[in-house]
Amino acid sequence: MKQPLKIVVLAKQVPDTRNVGKDAMTPEGTVNRAALPAIFNPEDLNALEMALNLKDRMPGATVHILTMGPQRAADIIRDAMFRGADGGYLLSGREFAGSDTLATSYALSCALRKIGPDVIFAGRQAIDGDTAQVGPQVAEKLGLPQVTYAEQIVEVKEQSLVIKRRITGGIEVVECPVPAVITVNESAAECRPRNAKRVMKYKGALAASEIAAAPESAAARRAQEHDYLRITEWGAAAVEPDMQQLGLQGSPTKVKKIENVVFAAKEAKRLTAADEDINSLMVELIASHTLG
Repeated sequence: MKQPLKIVVLAKQVPDTRNVGKDAMTPEGTVNRAALPAIFNPEDLNALEMALNLKDRMPGATVHILTMGPQRAADIIRDAMFRGADGGYLLSGREFAGSDTLATSYALSCALRKIGPDVIFAGRQAIDGDTAQVGPQVAEKLGLPQVTYAEQIVEVKEQSLVIKRRITGGIEVVECPVPAVITVNESAAECRPRNAKRVMKYKGALAASEIAAAPESAAARRAQEHDYLRITEWGAAAVEPDMQQLGLQGSPTKVKKIENVVFAAKEAKRLTAADEDINSLMVELIASHTLG
């Protein structure tokens, strides 16, 4: 494997779908992200851990996050830096608003061509869409081989990676040439926690729009003085796309509506610790095929 290895993790700041309310959709049929709490997409954290693990095994390797979103999406780049990433790229601008998976993968592929990574990791899917399409679409647009449902990098070879996949009904081990795109399952290793020393070092890392919002603040001045505290931020023009393929105009997928479904019990039973009550419950659960 060539040195130094350049690794990029595709990550997304997603609305916390555990807190979906009546204001979750805009009139245009897109997710109203401003109305929902934002979190680091869970499987992207698994992907980040796999990338950091590869970095640990390859001296001189670097890991950067690439995310697309509003200014607040820089939060997940900082989070990744607290855990071991070296920095990140934020794609932000009105041109990207309302993107479906096709427009998103196109924008990301344009940025990746500019970055030129050796290995691209991504979570299998995002919890706000559950499509599992962006990673494979990016691979297709870049003309790169891809491995999906990755669970572990078993071996690093000179020109390839040996990867264990978790698939329906079992496990598969495959060898993939590099450069490649790898999407990672939630069954992969959990991401390492934030490191206190890295939090202190990188908590002041800012994107260009954050610096511009308060240029005279101590944090902005410090970020301008230190390269390691500047998060690269690109608008659409910086990645030289076909503008017709971005945002809503480049998104053939339209969401009609979103519903918040609440499950309610039809009845309740109160049980004691008596053996006959426990036995009765077990018989009922087995008869309904809830157990067995």
